[in-house]
Amino acid sequence: MENKVLNILSEVGALLEGHFLLSSGKHSNRYCQCAKLLMYPDKAEEVLKVVADKIKDLDIDVIVGPAMGGIIVAYELGRQLGKPAIFTERVDGTMTLRRGFEILPGQKVLISEDVVTTAKSSMEVAEVLKAAGAEIVGIASIVDRSSTEILYPLYSAVKLKIETFDKEECPLCKEGLPCVKPGSRNIK
Repeated sequence: MENKVLNILSEVGALLEGHFLLSSGKHSNRYCQCAKLLMYPDKAEEVLKVVADKIKDLDIDVIVGPAMGGIIVAYELGRQLGKPAIFTERVDGTMTLRRGFEILPGQKVLISEDVVTTAKSSMEVAEVLKAAGAEIVGIASIVDRSSTEILYPLYSAVKLKIETFDKEECPLCKEGLPCVKPGSRNIK
């Protein structure tokens, strides 16, 4: 199944090679731009069905994705599982529930992402959810490229091993290759 997912990601041009600044602040020579997948609803449905099949037996009340990358993923997983899907967004740099969305105490929530590397955005969402009294059942993503332990169970369509570097240690910086920041989070 992972080969099928990789083939689809390649077909839509989502797997990129170069020098990238990640949302975590780390650098990488490869990047998965899931927005290139999500622009094709039929292909996104097919890839996220892999995730939906993994989580279909979990007790989930609502799916919450952080803006930007988790919104469409939450929607599609919610559609496939028959669950409500909402999103958080940053207001003045802080992850927040807005637009009339609310989480009730005791609700079982799945966090959705496009790509999980350090799970920083997911952990920001988790803080919002825990403050509302939710129970977090896991994180779902298209791509798991994590290299560190994640606090919650992670369900993904594909696991990618992509090397990351601290800026000071980055061989691509040392070669003088320009760095591109493709993600949506502002890095300081």
